[in-house]
Amino acid sequence: MAARLNELFAIVTWVDDRGRTREYSTPQVARAITDDPAHDTSVSRVYLATLRSGANTNPTVAVLKAIARFFDERRAPGSAPVTASFLLGEPGPADDDPESRELRRKLADRQVRMIAMRAGDMTPAVRRQVLQMLDILGGPTAPGTPPTPESVRTEDDTTESG
Repeated sequence: MAARLNELFAIVTWVDDRGRTREYSTPQVARAITDDPAHDTSVSRVYLATLRSGANTNPTVAVLKAIARFFDERRAPGSAPVTASFLLGEPGPADDDPESRELRRKLADRQVRMIAMRAGDMTPAVRRQVLQMLDILGGPTAPGTPPTPESVRTEDDTTESG
């Protein structure tokens, strides 16, 4: 459960007064859960920290629902709903899809999220240009991935035919 909770802290973000994307802190989340009038569950920052560290592995259903509610209300549009079942590690529809798991793993990186958020505001033509630049800068997309035909230049490509 700690891994999933920490994943939510990394993925669900907010924008500060200066327009910077920020992660929620443990005290912020604890205070928001406690102040939520939709339920009577209260969570201290220390208790939430023990859940995040894995020192406490047996929260009540009410606490799980309150944590899930906090992150679900603040999740990115179009992202999978956050539920108490997700926090417990129970498989959901997205867990069955390897591509979705890979996407969540990569989006856990703050810089990747920042790039994705900026790309969402670009025109399709600009996104294509950015992808071309990434292909040039990054080489193959993953270790062991063969280069694309466009990126492979043979000797015949570099010499003039007579």
